[in-house]
Amino acid sequence: MPSAAERTRTLVQSTSSAVLLLPGPVVGRPDQLVPEERSVGPDGEVLLVYPADSPAVRAATHAQDDELRVVLEITDVAPVSVPNRIRGRAWVSGWLTCVRGVAEPGRMLLRLEVGEARVDDLWGTGMVDPEGFVAAAADPLVEDEAELLQHLHAAHRDQVRQLCALVGDRADGASAVPLALDRFGLRVRFSGGADGRVFDARFDFREPVRDVIGLRRAMHQLFEAAAAE
Repeated sequence: MPSAAERTRTLVQSTSSAVLLLPGPVVGRPDQLVPEERSVGPDGEVLLVYPADSPAVRAATHAQDDELRVVLEITDVAPVSVPNRIRGRAWVSGWLTCVRGVAEPGRMLLRLEVGEARVDDLWGTGMVDPEGFVAAAADPLVEDEAELLQHLHAAHRDQVRQLCALVGDRADGASAVPLALDRFGLRVRFSGGADGRVFDARFDFREPVRDVIGLRRAMHQLFEAAAAE
């Protein structure tokens, strides 16, 4: 199981939607608080790129002595159509400052020094301290997960459905949609079975995978196990 720090770091470095929550009243549209780019720097700081005239840049420019405390809220939505598509959220709070002379003209790079973070996702909830966030690594499949899940759902639907054999009677008649994928395994959401319940089942790999090549091998092993039932 990935730690809370790893899950938070994965969400920050994913393509999930994010919005910056500023203190006090904000003048402007909500979409103006969505960063155009985000990444994690070498010291664990979260780097955000905004248009130079955005409310976030104005607030950071006018702040004194690094006093602007903000929260970056990240919402993770499943890349395939399933009931209850929000897979989780993370909140990274800290101090926001401008990094001048780095971004291209018309843009500004903002630095979010992490004070604390919190994650609430399919694994549960957890708090993350700055040291844990810095030391954690994002899941190696984070950049490819959305495309991989969409491919599984479109091209391997029958094989995913065969995983019902590993779940038991409660999956009889249910549809199976791949919901989440990480180096430890695959999570599938089942719905529309005999009792109408929606539930998730987790299928662990024999060992954690390091890349897409290792993932292919792990998925073949998983499908073979289901076919043998």
